[in-house]
Amino acid sequence: MALIDPAASARLAVAEAITNLAAAPIDKLSDIKLSANWMSAADHPGENQALYDAVHAVGMELCPALGIAVPVGKDSMSMRTAWQEENAKGEVEEKSVTSPLSLVITGFAPVTDAMRTLTPQINLEQDESDLILIDLGEGQNRLGGSALAQVYGQVGDESPDLDDPEDLKAFFAVIQGLNAEGKLLAYHDRSDGGLLVTLLEMAFAAHAGLEIKLDWLVDEPVEAFNALFAEELGAVIQVSREHTEEVLAQFAAAGLETCGVIARPRYDDQVRVTLFEEPLLETTRLRAQRTWTETSYRLQALRDNPECAKSEFDGLLDDRDPGLSATAHLRGGRGHRRPLPQPGAARGGGAARAGGQRPGGDGLGLRPRRLRGRGCAYERYPGGAGVAG
Repeated sequence: MALIDPAASARLAVAEAITNLAAAPIDKLSDIKLSANWMSAADHPGENQALYDAVHAVGMELCPALGIAVPVGKDSMSMRTAWQEENAKGEVEEKSVTSPLSLVITGFAPVTDAMRTLTPQINLEQDESDLILIDLGEGQNRLGGSALAQVYGQVGDESPDLDDPEDLKAFFAVIQGLNAEGKLLAYHDRSDGGLLVTLLEMAFAAHAGLEIKLDWLVDEPVEAFNALFAEELGAVIQVSREHTEEVLAQFAAAGLETCGVIARPRYDDQVRVTLFEEPLLETTRLRAQRTWTETSYRLQALRDNPECAKSEFDGLLDDRDPGLSATAHLRGGRGHRRPLPQPGAARGGGAARAGGQRPGGDGLGLRPRRLRGRGCAYERYPGGAGVAG
């Protein structure tokens, strides 16, 4: 996206860090702190101006408007390499590779209750629920710089952007409030791949089908392409159907009116996309997940043992296979109970991940403290989790 609009790409990097972190319960937006890693081919034609525009957009405009500080960061100003290479005719040719401007944002913040952190996994224990799209792009569906454009060897003319920082502030506040009220069952920010990939990733996590209806989002089938693949800011949340109207009303009251029910979970494996009852796409969750995973499988087969890679890829065919999963053993030594995790900290950018583990810790923000008797008790220490993008 920086090839189209450097300032917009920088704003998106910050905004996507925030939409990632919104899944964790954070007291206020200003609690988030950012680390900025700037990468640029300094002095390459146009790159100095691009870097200035991006830094100004983040440091002088967006972050002050959001009330967020950037206390740390780094830069890599040599993102270009040049060399000479002899061609088939024995002639020496000048070669070079230049990387476009990139901003990697890492966000971190304290969380009020780590146990209330939301995940993209659809909750199938809820009999009737809706998946609601909150579209911060307000229906513009700009495809510039998207994964879809890259598949077709294009860059595009107009990239997504954060047009109004107040929308992001309102979005964050409403999501935090709904989570505190216990009204959110699942959450996934919209970014790489667009709306369709966002919904499918939620379905993959739950081994669920989807009934996706675009009726309120577009008017013509030709517009569905942009709506499904534009990488505008926003998120998809799962709520119980009895709370749908109330949730939509809260977003509308906050000035976010481009919201609506976009899909409902299915308890079979079918995935359907329709527009005014006309089918645009009909497939299965398994087929879509195999397609989504195949690129990673092909790379893994070249890098690792191909038989192991194939075995893992074929594991998707077994619907009963939960994949790699972890089980937390929360029982301490004999006669001592380990307390459940209490407020810790969260870090936030592309996809949430667990933070660093302190030596002797267990990854849950707990560390053992030896007792005189047998077994051990546990005490808190400040920990962290977060995202980068």
